[in-house]
Amino acid sequence: MTLYADASLDAVIFDLDGTLVDTAPEFISIVQGLRKRHDLSPLPEEDIRQTVTNGAAALVSLALEVTVEHPDFEHHREQFLLEYEQALGEEAVVYPGLKDLIIKLGEKQISWGVATNKFRRYAEPLLAALNFSPAAQCLITPTEVSRPKPDPESILLSCEKLGGRPSRCVYVGDHQRDIQAGKAAGCQTIAAAYGYIEYGVDPRDWQADYLVESSEELSQLLMRMI
Repeated sequence: MTLYADASLDAVIFDLDGTLVDTAPEFISIVQGLRKRHDLSPLPEEDIRQTVTNGAAALVSLALEVTVEHPDFEHHREQFLLEYEQALGEEAVVYPGLKDLIIKLGEKQISWGVATNKFRRYAEPLLAALNFSPAAQCLITPTEVSRPKPDPESILLSCEKLGGRPSRCVYVGDHQRDIQAGKAAGCQTIAAAYGYIEYGVDPRDWQADYLVESSEELSQLLMRMI
């Protein structure tokens, strides 16, 4: 599916971690701190970065070398999330070029929003700390839907709140579930191959409508679409 040169978008919807915002530095700090307190040696940062996409449980398992069956696992996970909540926005950065892109979306009066599997209690203050202008017109998290990605519910709800027809909306994500959700919703899809891609995973296999290797390339692509 390809947009014609004279077509414009109704809205652009982003995944959050690994697509719009590089949150890995905050997770890296927490994981390395946990390991130090448990007398474990530091991990290669790339190992942590590639685990971010799988959430807090996977990061705790990586940090402490324990499985979810460990009797203290839930305690460790809660401590991890508490530390993350306290560190929100301190080291996270918007990927290069994307703040300027969002300014351009505002100038073109094209809505934008975020659909993420990150819970609202973390996603909302993170977005606020990053001071996007204009601010996201919608934030859809697991709090607002009954079925998270790869189900299309969050993408369809985003389109509805942004006033866009799915066929004229774009969803950008750095995981196969993002592309599955976007395609099932009937949106254009862009695979962010610069994001938190796990070892051995090839984003080309996701069959997104477009694939970009950097956030600057993403910005350039969307500029052409609008």
